[in-house]
Amino acid sequence: MDYKNAGVDIEAGYRSVELIKQHVAKTMRPEVLGGLGGFSGAFSMKAFQGMEEPTLVSGTDGVGTKLKLAFLMDQHDTVGIDCVAMCVNDIACAGGEPLFFLDYIACGKNRPEKIAEIVKGVAEGCLQSGAALIGGETAEMPGFYPEDEYDLAGFAVGIVDKKDLITGEEVREGDVLIGMASSGVHSNGFSLIRKVFEMTRESLDTYYEELGTTLGKALLAPTKIYVKALKSVKEAGVRIHGCSHITGGGFYENVPRMLGEGKRAVIRKDSYPVPPVFRLLAKTGNIEEKIMYNTYNMGLGMVLAVSPEDAEKTMEAIRQAGETPCIVGQVEAGEKGVTLC
Repeated sequence: MDYKNAGVDIEAGYRSVELIKQHVAKTMRPEVLGGLGGFSGAFSMKAFQGMEEPTLVSGTDGVGTKLKLAFLMDQHDTVGIDCVAMCVNDIACAGGEPLFFLDYIACGKNRPEKIAEIVKGVAEGCLQSGAALIGGETAEMPGFYPEDEYDLAGFAVGIVDKKDLITGEEVREGDVLIGMASSGVHSNGFSLIRKVFEMTRESLDTYYEELGTTLGKALLAPTKIYVKALKSVKEAGVRIHGCSHITGGGFYENVPRMLGEGKRAVIRKDSYPVPPVFRLLAKTGNIEEKIMYNTYNMGLGMVLAVSPEDAEKTMEAIRQAGETPCIVGQVEAGEKGVTLC
């Protein structure tokens, strides 16, 4: 008896590392010290010496049951983008610049080519956010996961000068709310989606006229990464008063997180286009509108609060970064929370 007969193939692990090196190399930053394969990832802090009070910000998350769709469709090169996005968007939401990322993949059987596809997506997410992929772990866990399944999670660290932290304390009555378009469902609410739609390859390969693609491709579309857009706003000289990443809990949970007491966000539902995938989901599942807005991003992945005089400058900076902004509402005096009208 040996480890391989017990279900863990060490040689496959070595092969995985060799296959992912080309993807990892694309994400390197000057601050990265050492190469892939060490016991830890090292990152120099020399570049932050010009900050008055450099402050670390971090984020960790996974992809959730969206992975079930990746298994069914045998498409593994985009879920890594989701994993990175869920972490770095939270960092950017606090005003931070993502510096580096580490991933964790646990699988029933290490298939090196599949692992390489997953990490390819992780590397793409790092490229989109400017973070270096400095390490990770692939754990082969036979008997714990089915052979063809895996879990994917990650952890990111970023930096911000303390004076530039976005805490929501500066949000005030009269601020304009600007939303940035999402790419679709992103990475939340898939447990409900899997109850609404039949989870078979045939169902996911079904073409819908209103989607302009198959159901599977629409649902598997990777999460938008807003790091560059938020950086563009900052470089335009705009002080962001508050920022909300619309993830699990939708509008009702996430928007109030950027508000202080006595401030209420009022968002007009008709101020931006709701992607057809949400309308299809609500109709097929007979889901109440409030539940949709309490579960999904409904077409807005990020919401910013800025001064009225900065609204147009903010919109232009977001456009220059390649994202689509809309003025979706304003901040009013009232009980802390959000009104959708």
